[in-house]
Amino acid sequence: MFILIVVLMSISLIGIIAVQVYWINNALESKKEQFKNEVQKSLGSVAERINDNEERQIEIKIQELLENQALANNAQIKNYLFQQIDTTNNSKITFGATILEENFELPLEFLDNEKIIFTRVTGKRDFFQSRFLKSTDNIFKPLDEKRTSFTGEMKTFQDDQFSKITKEFLSKVPINQRVSNRELNATIKDELNKRNIDLDFKYGVYNIDGLATKLKSGYYTINKKESYDYPLFYDTDNNKEYILYLTFPTKNEHILSGISGILLLSLFFIFIIIIAFSSSLYQLIKQKKISEIKTDFINNMTHEFKTPIATINLALDSIKNPKIINDSDKVMRYIKMIRDENKRMHTQVENVLRISRLEKNQLDISKETIDMHDLIDDAINHISLLIIDKKGTVDTHFEAITDEISGNQFHLTNVVVNILENAIKYSEVSPKIDVYTESTNKFFIFKIKDEGIGMNKGVQKNVFDKFYREQKGNIHDVKGHGLGLAYVKEIIEKHHGTVFVESEKGRGSIFTVKLPII
Repeated sequence: MFILIVVLMSISLIGIIAVQVYWINNALESKKEQFKNEVQKSLGSVAERINDNEERQIEIKIQELLENQALANNAQIKNYLFQQIDTTNNSKITFGATILEENFELPLEFLDNEKIIFTRVTGKRDFFQSRFLKSTDNIFKPLDEKRTSFTGEMKTFQDDQFSKITKEFLSKVPINQRVSNRELNATIKDELNKRNIDLDFKYGVYNIDGLATKLKSGYYTINKKESYDYPLFYDTDNNKEYILYLTFPTKNEHILSGISGILLLSLFFIFIIIIAFSSSLYQLIKQKKISEIKTDFINNMTHEFKTPIATINLALDSIKNPKIINDSDKVMRYIKMIRDENKRMHTQVENVLRISRLEKNQLDISKETIDMHDLIDDAINHISLLIIDKKGTVDTHFEAITDEISGNQFHLTNVVVNILENAIKYSEVSPKIDVYTESTNKFFIFKIKDEGIGMNKGVQKNVFDKFYREQKGNIHDVKGHGLGLAYVKEIIEKHHGTVFVESEKGRGSIFTVKLPII
């Protein structure tokens, strides 16, 4: 059930995050597409305005010419002459057109006194392009001349002849003379503002072959992935002649700002869901671990109490025996056995209560000046009988220059005793223990090294946890409840010190304690 709950919660969390990411991605793509459409509309309006303005200027020139020509009733000859001088290339462009307009009156046979007037327009257009070479006497002389002639018949002057004349003429004019950077920049900015796009932009105009023109903002280069393009001018065959490219350096920030509120809110809720899921999973694992630890603790405690209780019952039954009760020596031996077992149970209960009081800050830890070398010697005397019984040794290497600290004599003695007892318990053969001391400007340090069974990395992480024992379940080859090292850590932290262990499986362990000196 535990695994099933974790799997279902994980799937739900991944699903929620995936849906949110999908929605956010769709929202971004939608914003990008909307932004692109608005920019394309703006560029279309820019191209239309530039072309309309150019045609309007040409139309004004032509109208002035028309007004200066004599009008004929039935036939009218119109001459047009366009000239453009390009000082950059030392060339002059001349475009001339002769238009003959003839009116024809045709009567309608089925209606009396009615007629239709047809107009036929024919024309001849001449194009000259001359290049000039500057001589030493500053007089321009023709270098070469190109001429093309077109003759055709048109249905109307306004919708065909005028359009072709202007396009052919303007196609020979450099684009920077047809429209200025200032005009183009102002037009782009105006059209973008109409669509609420108030962003910095860069632009550049390129011909159809991809060559740059002088119409650009600063040092502009094409980035087709990030640029928006739109045709700016067309030739007489209605093919693209120039293309306007537009780039927004802060486009992504602008798009994100449009959905930043919803995006941040969505990310906030995703974060809360992840935290809630992680906390729930952590609590489940923690409760499962606590349940296992409690079960182990109850099993160990039951076993630890079972032995002395059985011993006490056996001693009492023996004392009841008429043969024993009259033997004072045997009675005293059994009474001592009962007292020892009772003391043992009392010590175990006291250890549990001591940890509980430590967690509730109910344990009184009064401090005084302590000589740590004397305290360690005293602790070694406490476990001397266990060392002798196991045929082991404890060697001291006192090298600390300063050994006085402010602490509690009783509890710090228990700390050293607990670490030494652990070294004895987890030695498979005769225990060999070394105690080292050293000091720094701020700390007194002592290390207790053994050559016991050691522990792996996983055990080292949990060895100071309450009720933790490497051997789980009702296994009692090593006595204890997993409280000794938890008590050690609590006492050392109450003295503003630190304790840690270094160990390797099969190579023994080193417990290091650092305590602040006076």
